[in-house]
Amino acid sequence: MPVAGRFIFYWFPLVSLCAAIIWQSSFPSIQNEPLFPHQDKLLHLMAYGLMAVLAARALTCERPGMGKFKICLLAMGFTILFGLSDEIHQAFVPERFADIWDWIADVIGSGIGAWIYLKRR
Repeated sequence: MPVAGRFIFYWFPLVSLCAAIIWQSSFPSIQNEPLFPHQDKLLHLMAYGLMAVLAARALTCERPGMGKFKICLLAMGFTILFGLSDEIHQAFVPERFADIWDWIADVIGSGIGAWIYLKRR
């Protein structure tokens, strides 16, 4: 597959998700009543689980000879650090704050996403 096609198919979804998270985190949060307790934690878990899957998928394309476990660790590392950087970023956005529990949900989501990728491959 040509480099441009590989980027669009494998890397663009990951880059798009990261950009969407940064964009969404750059504005004050909308103060809606959650549908259920800890709804925001579930959303973090799902978004960062998806990010780990997309990161592992992109890394598999770039390094096909690398072991699945190592790819999953790298994907989790990227996702966890991205989540940490997003929480730090939110500390500087008016009407937002950094929340360790959001980051913990990101970490758990990245682990679940990497596990799903590992089991599926």
